[in-house]
Amino acid sequence: MANYHLIFLIIISSIFCLQSTADGSGSVYFLDSSINNYFHSPSSSQSKSMSLPEVGAAISVLLGFAPPSTLSSESSEKLNEVLTANPFNRPHAVFLLEINGFGDKLPDLGSDSDIFSSALKNEVVIEDAEIQLSDEDELSLVSLNDPLSADMEFTDQDLTNFASWLDGSYVTASEPLTGELTVSLANDVQLELHMSKKADREFIRSIIYLIHNVQRAVQLHEDLPESTPAELIKGQFDGFKAFQEHYGTNDIVQKGAELLVTSVSKIYDSLQARYKGQIVGVVTFNGSPAKESDTVLPVKFTTRPSSRMLEEVEGSHDAAILIVEVLLVRRTLAWITGIILLISTLMGTWFLLYMPITKDTLLYSNVKLD
Repeated sequence: MANYHLIFLIIISSIFCLQSTADGSGSVYFLDSSINNYFHSPSSSQSKSMSLPEVGAAISVLLGFAPPSTLSSESSEKLNEVLTANPFNRPHAVFLLEINGFGDKLPDLGSDSDIFSSALKNEVVIEDAEIQLSDEDELSLVSLNDPLSADMEFTDQDLTNFASWLDGSYVTASEPLTGELTVSLANDVQLELHMSKKADREFIRSIIYLIHNVQRAVQLHEDLPESTPAELIKGQFDGFKAFQEHYGTNDIVQKGAELLVTSVSKIYDSLQARYKGQIVGVVTFNGSPAKESDTVLPVKFTTRPSSRMLEEVEGSHDAAILIVEVLLVRRTLAWITGIILLISTLMGTWFLLYMPITKDTLLYSNVKLD
């Protein structure tokens, strides 16, 4: 009998272990504005972990929307630890980037050369969550994962511009897209990537496509009317997955992660300049690769119908009968009133035409009252 209890405990423990590893783990970084403080400064007293629904609620508040009504009081306290207390001080523009595929080796985000060194960091469990917004018409949503971007022509000139953007160099070769890219990282460490290798080429191309899509989002922002209340620039980066799978635990993987972090830092700096500081960033690093075309924080619009619409929907059958009865009563009263007025008009006309032409003693004689 004891053996059965032992087997039962082992099975239960296995189930809990499977459930705990079903969802991935990662980190979320809240990148503040360059001219305004929308987040609290990092402190030792704040919570160091958040759930993904809490991150989605924070993004909703940053965009100027109310947080979901299902948010618990404990989650509300965590939002208060992250966001400033002034509800009128919101950027209404958020740059949301989900970086997948870092596995158990997250990059060392903390060097003075990137924006993550002063960012507010929290551990997060990757689970099913949504960014719940109340009105679709009050948001401009721009995706950084445009499917057309995969068809863009990728040339050596793009690599040259990318190397110049990072103060690096690109040496072309006899064949297109087979040159060598050299980029200087922190502590005078250099990263050399050979475009003749598919893993290197696809990794750099995914970063360049991300830069192009951000530039397209900025152009759309400049074309928007000033009355647009909120903007969400949302993207997902999966380009590191194949790079890591190719090199495994090689030191070049860590250098590639630093290159990606540096690129994201420069992208965010350019957004700060174009938006004049009226934008914040939320960057999530997912420890386990997400499924293809599966975003971690999808946007869901929950339009709330008015109370009048709810009443009509709930009692549609009774309301229809009531409307018919009211119309019948109104039409009956209108017909009866019309007939009475017609008869009165005809009678008055007849009495006027056939009235005798004689002096009325009451009208033309003096009435003497005793």
